[in-house]
Amino acid sequence: MKTMNARLSVMMFLQFFIWGGWFVTLGTFLATGLGASGGQIGLAFSTQSWGAIIAPFVIGLIADRWFNAERILAVLHLLGAVLLYQLYRAPDFAAFYPYVLAYMVAYMPTLALVNSVAFRQMQDPAREFSRIRVWGTIGWIVAGVVISMVFAWDSAQGIAGGALRNTFLMSAIASLLLGLYSFTLPATAPVQASGERQGLRQVLGLDALGLLKDRSYLIFFLASILICIPLAFYYQNANPFLAEIGVANPTAKMAIGQVSEVLFMLLLPLFIARFGIKIALLVGMLAWVLRYVLFAYGSGGEQVAMLLIGIALHGVCYDFFFVCGQIYTDAKTPERFRSSAQGLITLATYGLGMLIGFWVAGKVTDHYASAMLHDWQSIWLFPAGFAAVVLVGFCLMFRPEPPVPAAMNGREQPR
Repeated sequence: MKTMNARLSVMMFLQFFIWGGWFVTLGTFLATGLGASGGQIGLAFSTQSWGAIIAPFVIGLIADRWFNAERILAVLHLLGAVLLYQLYRAPDFAAFYPYVLAYMVAYMPTLALVNSVAFRQMQDPAREFSRIRVWGTIGWIVAGVVISMVFAWDSAQGIAGGALRNTFLMSAIASLLLGLYSFTLPATAPVQASGERQGLRQVLGLDALGLLKDRSYLIFFLASILICIPLAFYYQNANPFLAEIGVANPTAKMAIGQVSEVLFMLLLPLFIARFGIKIALLVGMLAWVLRYVLFAYGSGGEQVAMLLIGIALHGVCYDFFFVCGQIYTDAKTPERFRSSAQGLITLATYGLGMLIGFWVAGKVTDHYASAMLHDWQSIWLFPAGFAAVVLVGFCLMFRPEPPVPAAMNGREQPR
């Protein structure tokens, strides 16, 4: 079991090293390296959402039906290595955009695939998954440290010299490694026999949509979409915000969020067992409100501590909503389409919610921009207020359920 966990941990490390290796600094690179506007930056970030929307169909059509998940994972990451290299070579936004769109269509299904591979090797996912998933967070941290502290690509001098372009080359190499490594992962065969007769609904992986008939899961699904609108502001604006107000080593400082994610990832199973799913999800949403308020009133000078606390809240924001939601989804889903269900929640979070969120973030950012500066307080107060509304609505509408760990130990669906 220890050997298996180590192999899955390496998979998670590389999976998120790749993403953290270029995505955090994307907004800064596009603005300074390619001269992109706020709307164009939002367009580039929204490619993540298009990939997430397509992901459930890829997973439902292939991983749950015909081919081993680890083999699909390998092929997608090898293709991703080629596309990331093309991003490294792109001379302008017009050339950059088609490649980033193609890359995200290839990458986003892999988020559900690594979860599927990991869950299928576990007896008690509620206890075991956090210990594996935490290595993905460590991979994201290492990528940020390499960018800021090892190569200083995000320093004022590095940005001026176009060094942020190297992040795509670094990620391409990591994607190549994970693509090759994925062929060695445990066989994760389709649950449904390939010879079984299937209707169109089954072939497209739409079985997982049956989860939405459950009122509690429907409320969770809708909340996942809505809370990702403010999340898009963080992904799109946090690094340019820190760089613009003069915070040193912004990418490395953003890795503080991933350090806290490691801590809270390990605490999450205990918290769910003690307080239940609803409280965990509410704490995650509350953390988004607090974070954006801190960003709105913090600064690169005397109030820099407020910014660092806001960044450190990332562990609560991400783990207590998104990882908790992945565990909740796995517990609610029959085994025959668990991969499809993970793709469905990817659609809700990184797909629909953030597609809307990146568009809104681009519009809001451009609205409060003047010359090369931004009214960051107004920009950050918008997602703070939005997250607060989602928090109140979810608190009132989501019905308490039995603790997930107890249900999952018996592999039963929570009611």
